[in-house]
Amino acid sequence: MTSMRTRQRLVQRLMDQGITSIAVLDAIRDTPRHLFVDEALAHRAYEDTALPIGWNQTLSQPYIVARMTELVLALGRPAKVLEIGSGSGYQTAILSQLVGEVYAMERIKGLADRSRKRFRELRLRNVQLRLADGLGGWPDKGPFDVILSAAAPEQVPPGLIEQLVMGGRLVLPVGDRDQELQVITRTESGHETEVIEAVKFVPMLTGVQR
Repeated sequence: MTSMRTRQRLVQRLMDQGITSIAVLDAIRDTPRHLFVDEALAHRAYEDTALPIGWNQTLSQPYIVARMTELVLALGRPAKVLEIGSGSGYQTAILSQLVGEVYAMERIKGLADRSRKRFRELRLRNVQLRLADGLGGWPDKGPFDVILSAAAPEQVPPGLIEQLVMGGRLVLPVGDRDQELQVITRTESGHETEVIEAVKFVPMLTGVQR
């Protein structure tokens, strides 16, 4: 169930759903998603579905990972990306193949510890991971070309927009029960918001869970 043929079927499903970036599709195909879930779920790793990863968290479905990654790359290859809510590290691994540097944040220590181990095994040398909740961003590593969040705040944290370069983009779900995937672009006069589609993510929470 982890064969290249199985991965290619997933890529075809993503293409059928409108994912067009060859770079993103190649990264999805080449990244061993089964390593980012518990062994008991490895046989489902290449289904286009979200999967549990413990601590009441989920690994986003491949379509959402691919869609958000396309949005990250919409204006070209970013040099520096902040990822909030890295979970088991799958989105991080995808980004690491497509951008210059990834600064990833995860608030749950168990997930962060597992991710660090996977990143070492996969030799992802352009990733830094910090144990923190992400609401305040990572100001001493900014400004960022893109900030991507896999957790949904009820409202956009203004401090994250301030950590973007001018023209930089924030890609994140926003809302409580009814969530929208949004792209927020920092402008000289403030910011502009584009709504992409309805989504469902875990909420963005404060504090670290050890």
